[in-house]
Amino acid sequence: MLDSLRDFIVALTYPPAMSLCLLLIGAVAVVLRRRKLAAVLSALAIAWSLLWSIPWCSEQLRAALARNYPVIVEAALPKADAIVVLGGGHYGSWLRRDRVDPDELKHSRLAAGARAWQAARAPLIILSGGGNGRGVSEAETMAAAIAKTGIPASAIMLEDSSDSTRDNARMTAMLAREHGMRTVLLVTSSVHMPRAALLFRNAGVDVVPVPVPEGKLGERWRERWVPTRGALWRSGRALKEYVALFALHAETAWRGPDRASTAPGEVKDSLRRG
Repeated sequence: MLDSLRDFIVALTYPPAMSLCLLLIGAVAVVLRRRKLAAVLSALAIAWSLLWSIPWCSEQLRAALARNYPVIVEAALPKADAIVVLGGGHYGSWLRRDRVDPDELKHSRLAAGARAWQAARAPLIILSGGGNGRGVSEAETMAAAIAKTGIPASAIMLEDSSDSTRDNARMTAMLAREHGMRTVLLVTSSVHMPRAALLFRNAGVDVVPVPVPEGKLGERWRERWVPTRGALWRSGRALKEYVALFALHAETAWRGPDRASTAPGEVKDSLRRG
């Protein structure tokens, strides 16, 4: 029941879903002859999606999440036991190329992880991302992609059992305990970083955030103020992070950080060298 409620709330974070919900409630108000209420709900429904489809508004929403996680040059990062790169990208263009220069891809999590390794910030890269039981896992795809940067297979470790950020944190904590790792460089998008970093710390991992920027707002009037589908999608991702982060803070205050321990055998089942 709670999982269904959570999934419903998460679905509503995408602005068109909330707008549709308001329109449906407005339709019920019409049937009940509450025409003024129906008009207000309809106006709110349209305004909600329109607002978050404006690139400038979307940028402000996302910037608030990323404010405490400025981008750091890889050479300035402290040394750690491992670099953890969370899945969430598209790797088709990587796989179609013979060679990839990570310096050319400033908005890629995988490229940021590769740059940190090339800067000798850690000897190992953990690629974290499951496959939800369907075919090749995201971690495996990431391993094939990052190999295009020249990183050897011996420096890559796969965590391919997770299907959520919470799982990423728990499974990585298992690997850290099993292999004596204390500090990791956590690589994910700047918008995702607040929640990811908190989950990893709650799982007992000493984290140094390595946020990856998602691109800058255009300078032209049209790029800032004309509604776009892309801005709407990015706003939905940010709203999801706000809701999930609020829920995580409430859960942490209520239950405390995760204390779950896992038997070594369970750790080994989740680990495969790239």
